[in-house]
Amino acid sequence: MIARILACFAVLILGIGPASAQSSPAWSRPTAPFHIAGPIWYVGTEGLGVYAVVTREGTILVSGPLAESAGLVERNLATIGVRPHQIKWILNSHAHFDHAAAFAELRRWSGAELVASAGDAPALRRGRHEADNENGHTRFAPVPVDRIVRDGEQVRVGDVALTAVLTPGHTPGCTTWTTAIVDHGRRLNVVFPCSVTVAGNRLIGNRAYPGIVADYRRSFDRLATLPADIVLPMHPDLVDLLGRAKRRDAGATDAFVDRTVLPRLVTDARRDFASALAREPGR
Repeated sequence: MIARILACFAVLILGIGPASAQSSPAWSRPTAPFHIAGPIWYVGTEGLGVYAVVTREGTILVSGPLAESAGLVERNLATIGVRPHQIKWILNSHAHFDHAAAFAELRRWSGAELVASAGDAPALRRGRHEADNENGHTRFAPVPVDRIVRDGEQVRVGDVALTAVLTPGHTPGCTTWTTAIVDHGRRLNVVFPCSVTVAGNRLIGNRAYPGIVADYRRSFDRLATLPADIVLPMHPDLVDLLGRAKRRDAGATDAFVDRTVLPRLVTDARRDFASALAREPGR
């Protein structure tokens, strides 16, 4: 009963929608940072992926955690030797509370510029998820967007560039990021995929996002074409990322390299999308 009252308080007073009241405990559970490959480090929580691309010229942060976990990310960055002023860019994956709620604090703390596509910029600036969703309009701290990227545009620090690949559907501005790195003399293609799960989105009659079905289908096709040696999603459990880190530490040097991961994620997402679409009222 007390938990229900507190959840209602969060919805009515704080403006937080049902999804945030039901977030997974793993999303805010601390985990130690770890190196993945080349310049890429994991600095997120147990259940929400945040990645640091670290170079001598500066650091790029990919995605963010819940608002209350901003301090955890800041401490993880300090642990790997990254100081606030070294962070140059913060890249949006998609404007949902579980990935965007800490942006305002991380941007203030570091002085970095927030990068997003035009499709998600309004949601970030307003601090609420856009489009008709069974979870309602979940809210988070509004944050200015310093730079709008188009499909194929790069964000660069030193000799490292991350390329924006627009994969809308999950949100109107869902952005996948890709890069090529060198790890132990080997060139590897790395993909930070934006989610393509339905996640409560209304697919038929979505007044706020009428093109959602076509966008999902185009994004499935787009992701299926990307070369991906290493896949780093915003929910690390999708690829057992922490388990891969343990296997690497135990001696499996190629634990993060798996070219079957992205095709499998796309196949699973297509199947789940088709099932959700078939269940929609009016079909």
